[in-house]
Amino acid sequence: GRGGRTGHRSDLALAPTPTTSAAALGKLWTARYSPHFVLSVVQSYLEGVQTGVWQLTRALEAVQGTREALSQAHHLLKGLSRTSQTLEPLRECVVQHKQLQILTRLLPRLQAVPATVAHTQTLIDSERLLEAYVSLRELEQLKEETLAPLGGLELPIFQGLGLLAEALGQAVEAAAGAAGRLAREDPALLVAAIRVAEVETERTILGQAPRDWRQRCLRALQEGLERVHFASPVLPEPGALAGWLEALQVALPAELATAEALVAPCCPPSYRVVELWAHTLHSGLRRSVQQLLAGPELGAADTFALLHWALHVYTGKEMMGNLELGPEADVSQLEPLLTSENIEQLEAAFVAQVQVSVAQWLKKALDGEVAEWSGEQEPPTDPSGFYHSPMPAIVLQILAENIQVTNLISDSLHRRAHNMAVSELGAFLRSFSDALIRFSRDHLRGDAVAPHYVPYLLSAFNHQSALRSSVSVLLPDGEASGVLAPVEAALDDVQRRICRLVLEVLQVELQPLFSALPSRRWLLSSELLDGVCEQTSHFCQDFWRVRKPGVQLLLAEAERTVVLQYLRALMQGRLVCRGTDERSQAAERLRQDAAQLKELFLGLGLEESAHCAPVLLALRELLNLHDPTLLGLEVAGLRQQFPDVSEDHVSALLDLRGDVSREHRQAALSSLQAGPPPSPSTGRRALFSLVPTPTPSLSSCLPSGPCS
Repeated sequence: GRGGRTGHRSDLALAPTPTTSAAALGKLWTARYSPHFVLSVVQSYLEGVQTGVWQLTRALEAVQGTREALSQAHHLLKGLSRTSQTLEPLRECVVQHKQLQILTRLLPRLQAVPATVAHTQTLIDSERLLEAYVSLRELEQLKEETLAPLGGLELPIFQGLGLLAEALGQAVEAAAGAAGRLAREDPALLVAAIRVAEVETERTILGQAPRDWRQRCLRALQEGLERVHFASPVLPEPGALAGWLEALQVALPAELATAEALVAPCCPPSYRVVELWAHTLHSGLRRSVQQLLAGPELGAADTFALLHWALHVYTGKEMMGNLELGPEADVSQLEPLLTSENIEQLEAAFVAQVQVSVAQWLKKALDGEVAEWSGEQEPPTDPSGFYHSPMPAIVLQILAENIQVTNLISDSLHRRAHNMAVSELGAFLRSFSDALIRFSRDHLRGDAVAPHYVPYLLSAFNHQSALRSSVSVLLPDGEASGVLAPVEAALDDVQRRICRLVLEVLQVELQPLFSALPSRRWLLSSELLDGVCEQTSHFCQDFWRVRKPGVQLLLAEAERTVVLQYLRALMQGRLVCRGTDERSQAAERLRQDAAQLKELFLGLGLEESAHCAPVLLALRELLNLHDPTLLGLEVAGLRQQFPDVSEDHVSALLDLRGDVSREHRQAALSSLQAGPPPSPSTGRRALFSLVPTPTPSLSSCLPSGPCS
């Protein structure tokens, strides 16, 4: 082989190049393919084949040897299997011998198991928990020692260990559930229960799931605490909620103090006893409150007590906010006792119930007041002599107290109470006004004549003045006075109604006296107006019992009523002056009557700026005018002072003169429309628009008049 490879290299060395000549190529060919060279190559190949055959022979021999060895091993394994099968009974005997040997060694202890179980149960029943737990551990250890030798087989004598362990667990739970009491009376038992729970939780029992007695203990602590304070399914009776809350106000802080001082030292720090107590009490209390809200609707007193206690007392310094309890007792981050929806519903219900009560109280106060109106006695007076009644003070006190008490709850309830009070005061004033109407109707019809009709109307007038002066107590802090606009409008309506009822009486008394005015008797004497003044003075003598500014309003309306009656009489056409003398007399009578009325009401105390009697002086000028052609100017001046004067009024006054021709009348009436509009600054209260005029006769109708 080596020569062949050398010859191959020689072939490469003798390979011709492009520059080799023909002669050289011939020599090269002869040297390469000589017989000696060919023989050498063949010999090399034969040697290689011989070597390969020898190697294959050796490999075949090795394979055959291995096959024979495997066959022998197979026969040996078959023999061992048969031998093992024959030894199986012996092996079983060995195992049984070992089990019997172990059981024989444990037999004294196994025989004592039933007695030990009974003794352990006795220890549990007598609350000797640590000893019971040690005994249970020994029994379970003995059970584990027998399980392995018996291949996991449990002996019948150990079947009661599960029930025994459960009994001990229940005893631990019972002790934990009475932690508050045991911490005061028998702390050793509580400590023993907690130690058993902690040790058992950390222990691993062969073939059993872990007993997490720590969690059982914690649950028992919570359940026992809830059972003490919130286990009763009976909720407080109506009206008893405040007492129930007061009892909790004392009991819960005391419970937390006990937890911190007595229970916590008996438990591991990981129990966080104070926090557990606080959260458990909060949860139980919240559940009880929600159950209370889900039941029958609470009364107003119970609703108020619950709102105040839950929003202020419970979280305040008297209870859970007490700094002595420490941060662990903080429940501010927990779900509140009352949700926002609860608060909204309770506030709405409270205001609705209070509104019903307020309406009843106000009705009772009004009924008591109305009952006195028909009495034989005059209205009571205060030390200053003014008519007085406790009703306004009662009304405002009822409303103000119900508003004030809501300050203890929340701003929203305070606003609700304000709105309710304003609404109820408005309703009360409407009822008061209706009562006045019935009182007046019954009196005037004669169904129930009141001996002191007008004095009680004046007393009612004082009521409204008292309410008006004090109604600001219903105004919420920071609110504009416009909130009370409905009440003030209702007070104005009642005041106007009382004025009208009082002055209707005056009008009825004066009507017979004015029936003879104007007349020639009136022209010649002041007797008629003397009677009017005397009657008016007598009627108004009780006005001084009305407080200011009400008395000014009444006097002004009384003076206006007298003037209106006077104007009505003038417009009736009862008198037509027959000459210049009678017109002068009528003008003078108007002047004297105006002065007499002025003197009368100044004497009664009416401020001069409120007088209406000067209208008579304006009419005097119309009668005193000698030149009828100037009537237009005088009528225009009258309209400037009294914009509500009409053509009918002017026509009636011209009829009273008795000397106005058709042309002069037409010119005078035309001046009403042609004259400049009245100045707003000189405007007065309506007078002529309240004075009816007789239907003009056909002879006095003008083309521009209402009859044309």
